[in-house]
Amino acid sequence: MSNSIRRDDEVTDVIVIGTGFSGLGMAWQLCRHADTSFVVLERAGDVGGAWRDNHYPGAACDQPSHLYSLSFRLNPDWPSVFSSQPAILDYLRSVAREEGILPYIRFNEDVKEARWNTNARHWVVRTGENVYRGRFLISAAGLLSDPKLPAIRGLEHFTGDLFHSARWNHDTPLDGKRVGVIGTGASAIQVIPEVAKIAGQLTVFQRSAAWIVPRPDRDFTAEEKGMFRKFPETMKELRASIFWENEERYAQRAAVPSLLAKASAVATKHLEGQVTDPELRRKLTPDYEIGCKRILKSSDFYPAICRSNVNLVTDGIDHVEASSVITVDGTRHDLDALVLCTGFEATELPISRKIFGTHGQSLSARWRTGAEAFATTSVSGFPNFFILGGPNTGIGHNSQVYMFEAQIQHVMRAFKHVASSGQSTIEVRKEAEDRFRESIASRAATTVWMTGGCTAWYVDPRSGRLTTLWPDYSHVFQDEISPFNPQDYEFENDEVGIA
Repeated sequence: MSNSIRRDDEVTDVIVIGTGFSGLGMAWQLCRHADTSFVVLERAGDVGGAWRDNHYPGAACDQPSHLYSLSFRLNPDWPSVFSSQPAILDYLRSVAREEGILPYIRFNEDVKEARWNTNARHWVVRTGENVYRGRFLISAAGLLSDPKLPAIRGLEHFTGDLFHSARWNHDTPLDGKRVGVIGTGASAIQVIPEVAKIAGQLTVFQRSAAWIVPRPDRDFTAEEKGMFRKFPETMKELRASIFWENEERYAQRAAVPSLLAKASAVATKHLEGQVTDPELRRKLTPDYEIGCKRILKSSDFYPAICRSNVNLVTDGIDHVEASSVITVDGTRHDLDALVLCTGFEATELPISRKIFGTHGQSLSARWRTGAEAFATTSVSGFPNFFILGGPNTGIGHNSQVYMFEAQIQHVMRAFKHVASSGQSTIEVRKEAEDRFRESIASRAATTVWMTGGCTAWYVDPRSGRLTTLWPDYSHVFQDEISPFNPQDYEFENDEVGIA
């Protein structure tokens, strides 16, 4: 994709950061308001966010595609029930191209700093070369945008091929090599089956076993795709049925004993059916309540682990040397390549270090005891600012895109109120923010994420609060987040404009 014409000090009503699902969904809404000018800043040269960056072998979505898509852009041509990364990226590209969003995107514009100008009452955003000024700032950078590197002693001294799964190096051939994979989470269980097919020896370093259930994927037939095209309402019906089937699964996260037992029985049967070796099965059995960490979907991970060229290591890693990983038991694992499937900086969002509100306080400093936002979108001390896909928007049982669209509705209703009332600034009231945080904490207290006996990135270690996940049903999120109540906000009306 070619870059649009850029100019220094571009002035606009709204500045959006990011072109993943939430950024494109926000831009689509703004496109339909002719009286609102906006730009979307994208640090890369293409749209797609996490689905552009995560192109490792086997990358795919673990939610059915007909639900994991934007409501205004249903797609009759999804190739399979659980679509792969290339199909999802193509979909996002088509959204940007065919919905008229491309002209508003400024590619290769990595935000270095976004600062609220108190005197002029607008945001000043600086990239590598340009300056953008806007009345409103919306961060759609997402939870899973920046890879997290493990704190392993000596990792920097490894002389073989080393990369994170989210920055896959396709120029590095792994055929016949001794490959190590650190991690057995959501990315790893997709990477491992693909690497196991070609590696001479694959060593998987597991910190804790995951609960895994089958992934019933299949290709859609030409007849099914034709039906979706001819009768779009069938896609809406399928989307709704998937959504409500997923909603039933939230009760498992609510730590209802009978439902936890039912869920663990499904996962245990899956493990026992695919892993016959008792010792290997023991290593792959989690020691915490199901749902405490993300329940993963895979039908080929266990068979890959059972291959003769794959070795599962459950002893912790002590340190890394030039061509080896040394575990705590003293065993040396010689490797030619090392792949880090170690997750993302989701608890402390990197974008928060670049956004500065009133009195020059960074969003990171504002969140020093854990991320929080009223209605998951607004932060006190940051006027005319909204965040999409930030605190308490993660969802383990349903579609993340559904959550984004509820947030976007809230933001658009806020814009409508500001415009109709002639106000110039909007900022959430501290008491509303406190009330919302207490509501989140109260609902989270009895969930499996807080009581299940595991350590997960869902909970911020600085405060012990659940800061990344939404502790309730998805439809409740829609009911609570999409509305806009002016009483939750403070407004100002002045004559200061963007200069």
